[in-house]
Amino acid sequence: MSDNVRVRFAPSPTGPLHIGGLRTALFNYLYAKKNSGKFILRIEDTDQKRYVKNSEEHIFNSLKWAGLEVDEGPNIGDDGYRQSERKKLYKDKIFELIKTGHAYYAFDRAEDLDNYRTEHSKRGETFIYGPTNRKNLKNSISLKDSEVESILSSKKEYVIRFKMPENSQIICNDLLKGKIQVNSNVLDDKVLYKSDGSPTYHFANVVDDFDMKITHVIRGEEWLPSLPLHTLIYSAFKWKAPRFLHLPLILKPEGKGKLSKRDGDKFGFPVFPISWVSGNGENKGFKECGYLPEATLNFLAMLGWGPGTDQEFFTKTDLIKAFSLDGLNKSSARLDPKKIAW
Repeated sequence: MSDNVRVRFAPSPTGPLHIGGLRTALFNYLYAKKNSGKFILRIEDTDQKRYVKNSEEHIFNSLKWAGLEVDEGPNIGDDGYRQSERKKLYKDKIFELIKTGHAYYAFDRAEDLDNYRTEHSKRGETFIYGPTNRKNLKNSISLKDSEVESILSSKKEYVIRFKMPENSQIICNDLLKGKIQVNSNVLDDKVLYKSDGSPTYHFANVVDDFDMKITHVIRGEEWLPSLPLHTLIYSAFKWKAPRFLHLPLILKPEGKGKLSKRDGDKFGFPVFPISWVSGNGENKGFKECGYLPEATLNFLAMLGWGPGTDQEFFTKTDLIKAFSLDGLNKSSARLDPKKIAW
């Protein structure tokens, strides 16, 4: 493996860092260190309405407690590792897509879109704003150029949507799940730029990964449905996409459903690396409950990964030496509180 591997952990500051997030950070970190690469931290704070005070500090301190040293990120050298610091770049890039015809202005009112969804729901259908109906909606594809210019000059609100190709087979590749194929007609023309002038996650994420020269995107499988769109955005810019790997979920102790904070409360174990204090009081983390960071990393690594041997105890150095993407499991892993206590 070449020494230019660059991976990133990109949490949103919308609350405390969950141990599922810490596991994602760990696998990124191990892959980077195994391949003499860089582990980058990026704060994805485009959605300011959901921003939660002290979230960033919780993320930084959780990674520090776990011993996952960041090579590049906020407060390390240059600025630009928070999406809120990168607005000019997003603005420049979104107009590139409009110019090349891969994105377009949409002027539909929120209440009109709600009505469409309701009408479709009554018929047992799902409303999709995309290739099959966008010419019948209010946007720069359906309207004359003069009408579009008039609306833009009037300063009325609009969004910018990605122009999904019509009736195309989108082929994506995931390092864990293999080939994925989707018909473009079942996908939305996703909003890339919001009415407040800020990018959505989908757009900023792709622009940032390319700009930061990310070679491998290792993230949770909740983002797998976004892979076709992200692949198409890379193609629209004629950029080489990174290699993608979507990690299976961490399940509840009983094995059904994604692990949540309520499960920790119910079964009496922490779900945050370090404590989180909110209006509802303090939620103790692994640190405050007496778990060593080395034990926590060892436990999280074995949730969805295996060395292919009977070895169960690993130091961080051992994990770096043993780690391989080939050892990742395709199925979700059940969290066993007794296992980490042991």
